[in-house]
Amino acid sequence: MRQDTGTIAQHSPRSRLHATFASCESEIVEAQKLRYRVFAEEMGARLSARTPGVDRDIYDPYCEHLIVRDEGLGRIVGTYRVLSPSAARRVGGYYSENEFDLTRLQHLRSRMVEVGRSCIDPEYRNSAAIALLWTGLARYMRSNGYDYLIGCASVSMHDGGHAAAGLYNRLVTTHESPPEYRVFPRTPLPLQDLRDDVRVDTPPLIKGYLRAGAWICGAPAWDPDFNTADLPVLLSMNRVEPRYARHFLGQRD
Repeated sequence: MRQDTGTIAQHSPRSRLHATFASCESEIVEAQKLRYRVFAEEMGARLSARTPGVDRDIYDPYCEHLIVRDEGLGRIVGTYRVLSPSAARRVGGYYSENEFDLTRLQHLRSRMVEVGRSCIDPEYRNSAAIALLWTGLARYMRSNGYDYLIGCASVSMHDGGHAAAGLYNRLVTTHESPPEYRVFPRTPLPLQDLRDDVRVDTPPLIKGYLRAGAWICGAPAWDPDFNTADLPVLLSMNRVEPRYARHFLGQRD
């Protein structure tokens, strides 16, 4: 059972942002509507929504939904869904397993949390919303005693995948996992057919993972529904960089 991380607050002259876990169905639906607006309407993902305007799949009932709410406007402006090890067993596996063979991570399953469907309202992408999500996530990991965080970090395929290939080839030279943590894409991005010299800024979410100490655990998979190249990332809480531990976990040196 989840131990509540409490409410984390950030105040500004125009907004009052709070991060906590959704506590009722209406909050979860509001977060799913935000996901639909970002992924389907803004990014063009093909989502099979049973309820118009709501992004929901078979994993959602098993996940806990971390949300950031602007209390001044009374709306959810950021969200992250969290799948615990016990919930992953109940649903039959991690979402990542649809894209990657996770066999080499088998021994980590009892201590490994999966995160995904991260999104921020466009008006809040330069605000404290992402930092609040990270803080809530870090406190969740610590309070429940979980050691590993896994997820798929997406790169747009709007140019056919060249930027994603270039980004992967650049980042893997410095952030590749040890072989024993390697995973394998079920639908690999065809790196051999793509340019590897396209320079692209590292997306903020991926940059955050890597700065915290995460590894890239293998080559990217192609997600045709979201039209993204997904990088498998794994973060050991024991590898979290000291400045991240101080900021997000409140740990002292």
